[in-house]
Amino acid sequence: MQAVASLRYGVIFKKAFSQPDIFTAFVKDILGIELDIDQVETEKSFPSPVGSIDSRFDLFAEDKTQRIIVDIQHRRYSDHYHCFLHYHCAALLEQGVTAKNYQPALEVYTIVILTSGDRHQRDMSQIDFDPKDRHGQGLGEIPHKILYLCPKYVNAETPEPWREWLLAIDDSLDEQVDETHYHKACVQKVLETIRKDTFTPQERARMKDEYSEEAWLQDKLGETLQQGLEQGLQQGLEQGRQEEKEEVALRLLAKGMEVALVAEVTGLPLEQVQSLSQ
Repeated sequence: MQAVASLRYGVIFKKAFSQPDIFTAFVKDILGIELDIDQVETEKSFPSPVGSIDSRFDLFAEDKTQRIIVDIQHRRYSDHYHCFLHYHCAALLEQGVTAKNYQPALEVYTIVILTSGDRHQRDMSQIDFDPKDRHGQGLGEIPHKILYLCPKYVNAETPEPWREWLLAIDDSLDEQVDETHYHKACVQKVLETIRKDTFTPQERARMKDEYSEEAWLQDKLGETLQQGLEQGLQQGLEQGRQEEKEEVALRLLAKGMEVALVAEVTGLPLEQVQSLSQ
């Protein structure tokens, strides 16, 4: 077993995946794209913010034909799908300043790593921008896409090229990995890069800052959920009406509570809560 720093921390993820050879190997396995780059930028932002919001990308690289963005996200937010859709669109629209028409010069791909999981419990979900006919067949006009990857939900159907990367990321979260389980050279390099005895004092300080911020947010979320639960249950018990139970369920789902737990708390059927979550 090897002691490592968790890849849930942005400073650690960026330390490992900002190495061009690791970044390009990861992108090739996930997207099937060969990148020609010699630099990966971290905390990338554009000189003129798009939509009056200064979007910052954890990892950002581009060659002559493709612009690749990789973001690491540990905390669950109710809007993380929308958040990274905005980031992706900002990277598209930023090209419009110099483009001759509305077609961006670079294809844009965004990979989001959700290390804490997601309420949908999928190993991968995708936003594909290509127009479809009424039979769902793509026209091959627009290549841009967003991939949301959840290492926690790797399963037998997860594509083989992805598996070792996602398993290694998930394995690192408890700060112990069995390095003998991994055979890809770049995955081994990631594990070597995040060994606990390789960090600078500055990197350790950044880790502590991230940990403290996360702990504070979790405390505040716990308080909010508890208040919502108490208020919602009291209303449900007093009113005893189906509409009130559904309102409570919607509030809890919006705060990120798992579907099964919402069903248990509200007494609504699991299928009904799943329908409300959609």
